[in-house]
Amino acid sequence: MSEALVDGYDLVIFDLDGVVYLGDQPVAGAPEALAKLRERGTPRAYATNNASRRASEVAALLSSLGVPAEPDEVTTSAQASAAVLAGRLPAGSSILVVGAPALHEEIADVGLRPVHQAADAPVAVVQGYGPKVGWEQLAEASVAIRGGASWIATNTDRTLPTPRGPLPGNGSLVAALATALDRQPDVVVGKPEPTLFEQVARARGARRPLVVGDRVDTDIEGAHRAGMDSLLVLTGAGRPADVLNAPPQRRPTYLAADLGGLFAAADEIRVPPKESTWRISDGRLSGSGDPVAALRVLAGSATLDGAPVADGPDAERALRALGLA
Repeated sequence: MSEALVDGYDLVIFDLDGVVYLGDQPVAGAPEALAKLRERGTPRAYATNNASRRASEVAALLSSLGVPAEPDEVTTSAQASAAVLAGRLPAGSSILVVGAPALHEEIADVGLRPVHQAADAPVAVVQGYGPKVGWEQLAEASVAIRGGASWIATNTDRTLPTPRGPLPGNGSLVAALATALDRQPDVVVGKPEPTLFEQVARARGARRPLVVGDRVDTDIEGAHRAGMDSLLVLTGAGRPADVLNAPPQRRPTYLAADLGGLFAAADEIRVPPKESTWRISDGRLSGSGDPVAALRVLAGSATLDGAPVADGPDAERALRALGLA
C-alpha cells in the first residue's frame, strides 16, 4: 500500500468555497481534517477566487470555524488582481472597481486610486464578486470599457457554492457585461489561470505542492496549468458528471468524497486507481463498493464514450448515488 496522499507533498493549497466552508458554515469534516494536518506539521495555504473578503477577513472566518489561520496563509483573487494592476500601471492611476469593499481596499493598498464612475476617467476596470453588485456598477463599467479602459476580471466562476446550493458567481456578472460589450475581459486573474497557485507556491518555497478544490473548471484546470497535482473533493459546486465529462486538462490527479481523502493511500484515490473493485468495459460498469471509487474508474477510463451503463444491481446503485443513472 502506498503512503498517505499528503506525505508526498511539501504544501497543500486549499480552495475555500465548497472545500473548507459554504458561506459562513464549515464543510462537514473540514475542520477535523485541517486539524489533523496541523498535528502532522503539513504546511497549508488557502487560495480563493472569491474577491469579496480580504485575507484578514478570510483568516478570521476560518478561525471562527475551528480552522486557525493567519492572513499570510490566505491569497485572494482580489489581492492578485491588485498586484497585477500595480505591476502594469503608474501609482495613483484611477481604477473603476466593480465588486465588494474588499476589492476597493486591495486596489488602494497597492497605491492605485479606486473610483466608482466612468466620468472619473479610469484607465482600467477591475471586476470581482460582490453580493451588492448591480446594474449601476455594470453600467459604469460598460461606459468606461467602451471609452478605452482595460478590463480585468478577478475570476470567471459561473456559480458560488452556498448552503442553499450554487448561486450566481462573478462569472455570471462578467458574462452579463461581456454580452453588453460583445467582448471578453482583457485579463482574468483567478483560477483557472495559474497566477494564484504560482504566487502561493513561490511565497512558501514549495517544490511539490498539492492543490485541493471542488471544481474541475477552475481549481483542477488551474492546478494543471501551474504544473501541480490536484485532489478533487465532492463537497462543493462540482458534480460527478463534471468529472466524467472533463477533458484531460480538467482531470484531477486524485478524487475523494471529502478532505478525508488527504489521509488515504495515494494509489487508492488516484484517477484512475491502480486497483479497484470496479471495472468498466464497453461502457458498462460492473463490480461493487464505494460509489466514489467507481467514479475514479469511470473518470480515468480512456474508452468510456457517453454515459456509463450499469452491469448489475451494485453498479446501478453506484450510478444512482453519483447522479449518473
